[in-house]
Amino acid sequence: MNIEDIKAAVDAGKSVHWANTGYVVRKDRLGQYMIVYLPNGSAIGLTNRARTQLNGAEGDFYIAGREAPVQGVTATVSQKKREGDPCGTVPIHK
Repeated sequence: MNIEDIKAAVDAGKSVHWANTGYVVRKDRLGQYMIVYLPNGSAIGLTNRARTQLNGAEGDFYIAGREAPVQGVTATVSQKKREGDPCGTVPIHK
């Protein structure tokens, strides 16, 4: 996502994250877009001071509920629980 895509999604009320769900992009009461680390509330601006470059790679920003970036590759994760496999990760052949 580029800067304008991120801002538009935040303004539309979508949950935009950077790198993982622990980091969320929010707009503060001054109209500044911030990347907030949820566990401790620390924040950094979405962009540099000139507002020309993201503080993070474009490919690391995503909207929650969509496909999430995994080490530079977009992927979805799904697991099907099978009988006899409590984690749902190992196929059982009978």
